[in-house]
Amino acid sequence: MTTAPATGTVERELLINARPEIVFRLLTDPAEMLRWQGVEVELDPLPGGIYRCQLNALGHTTLGRFIEVTPYSRIVFSWGWQAGPFDIPPGSTTVEIRLAPEGAATRLHLLHRELPTVPAITESHGVGWVHYLDRLAIVAAGGDPGADDWADGNMGEPPA
Repeated sequence: MTTAPATGTVERELLINARPEIVFRLLTDPAEMLRWQGVEVELDPLPGGIYRCQLNALGHTTLGRFIEVTPYSRIVFSWGWQAGPFDIPPGSTTVEIRLAPEGAATRLHLLHRELPTVPAITESHGVGWVHYLDRLAIVAAGGDPGADDWADGNMGEPPA
C-alpha cells in the first residue's frame, strides 16, 4: 500500500486598495505583472495557457499552466520551478487566488498547495509570496514599489 506524500501549504490574505478588475489585470497581463514581479513574464490566462515568470537575473523561473480563470474573482494555476533554488517540478503545485470586493477595495486570498513539507521550503515560499503580494498591493493602489530588491537574485531568507 502506498500513501500520498504529505504536502505543505502557504496561505496569505490581504486587503488591496483597488477594485478587483485592477488587481485581476495585474495578475493576468504580462506587462502589468512586470510592474510588481519578475524580469520576464509569459502569461496566457486561459485554461491550459502558460504561466511563466522569470523572477530574477539568476534565471530563477516558475512555470505552470492556468487551470481556471474567472474574471475579477478567481485564478488557479499549476506552479513549480523550471529553474530555481528548489527541486519543485514545473506544474507540480497549485496556486489559487481569490479576489472579493470589499467596499472600494479587494480582499485577496492566496492558497499555494502541494509544496514539499520541508519547513525551509514552505517558509521560503511564504516569504516570497509576502514580498510579491506587498508589491502587487502598492501597484494596484496606484503607487510605485520601486526597484525589486530581489531582481538581482538576492532573494529574501525565511524567518529565523
